[in-house]
Amino acid sequence: MPDGADSDTNSPAVERPSIGQVLLRARIAADLTVDEVSGSTRVRIPIVHAIEEDDFSRCGGDVYARGHIRMIARAVGLDPAPLIEQFDSEHGGRPVPTPAAPLFEAERIRPERPRPNWTAAMVAAIVAVVGFVGFTAFDGGNDSAKAKQVAEGAKPLKSAKPSPTKSADPKPEPSDSAIAAAPLDKVTVKLSAIDDKSWISAKSSNGKLLFDGTLKKGDSKTFQDDEQIDLILGNAGAIELYVNGKKVEDEFEPGQVERLSYTQGDPEAG
Repeated sequence: MPDGADSDTNSPAVERPSIGQVLLRARIAADLTVDEVSGSTRVRIPIVHAIEEDDFSRCGGDVYARGHIRMIARAVGLDPAPLIEQFDSEHGGRPVPTPAAPLFEAERIRPERPRPNWTAAMVAAIVAVVGFVGFTAFDGGNDSAKAKQVAEGAKPLKSAKPSPTKSADPKPEPSDSAIAAAPLDKVTVKLSAIDDKSWISAKSSNGKLLFDGTLKKGDSKTFQDDEQIDLILGNAGAIELYVNGKKVEDEFEPGQVERLSYTQGDPEAG
């Protein structure tokens, strides 16, 4: 080698391992199987295999892919931030945040109906009855029986006082219209027991238990989170499932146990 030549000039650049390779090596180092990773993350087994092979097409989009990478990385003991950054650099950058306008539009579709002013109506009715009775009594004593009859006929008006309604409940569960207009920056899941009862469990993205119990036939439950909702359905065939306003068409069998995980976007992705 000539004097002064740089020994590193022709050295090949060290290639950065792919996301799938990093996750695969970490899973093997942690002595975990794909089934165990799937069970702890609620990411389906075929998707875990695909991600370890750097095939993100089964994730159903970048939003789902980023969520799956984050969950799998945590399950195998890795910091997900560098992997998410690598994924963004290889797939066109970080997704643009969803504007707040759709949430406001969703709120506008359910305007509160003005309540009838029963007090004003009662006052007007009483004034009319008293005026009519006074006029009849002034017009002639022979008509007093008629005035009494009119007064007695007006008594049912007092029973028209409206009873307190339940619409003042500060935290109503999201209705079907809210599901149909589910905010794009949240995860909204609605479960309905159609054919039979089913035991269900629902957790938020931070592991908080939202519900753990039996959903009776005809009952419904709605859950919402900023990032992710994990479900276990004990009798999946009896459940009708809506995610982010869209019905999930998976053909679950009666008695089948399903572990599901949903994030923002199209539920048909994973």
